[in-house]
Amino acid sequence: MKRYKKDVNLYFDYKDTKTLSRFVDAYGRIEPISKTGLSAKQQRQLAVAIKRARHLALLPFVASN
Repeated sequence: MKRYKKDVNLYFDYKDTKTLSRFVDAYGRIEPISKTGLSAKQQRQLAVAIKRARHLALLPFVASN
C-alpha cells in the first residue's frame, strides 16, 4: 500500500474508482488507518468518497463471489 504524507493535502474524488478500490479489502470493507497510513482527516475524506461512489453504484457495497 502506498503511504501518503500526513501533511499533504489530498482530495479523494468519488468518481476515481481505481484509486478508491485500492482502499477497499476483498470483503468490500474500507481499510483502517493502520493499513492506509492516512491521517484521520484524510481517512474521513476517503470514507465519504467511497460511500458516495457506492451510493452511485460506481463501487460495490460487498464483494461478489
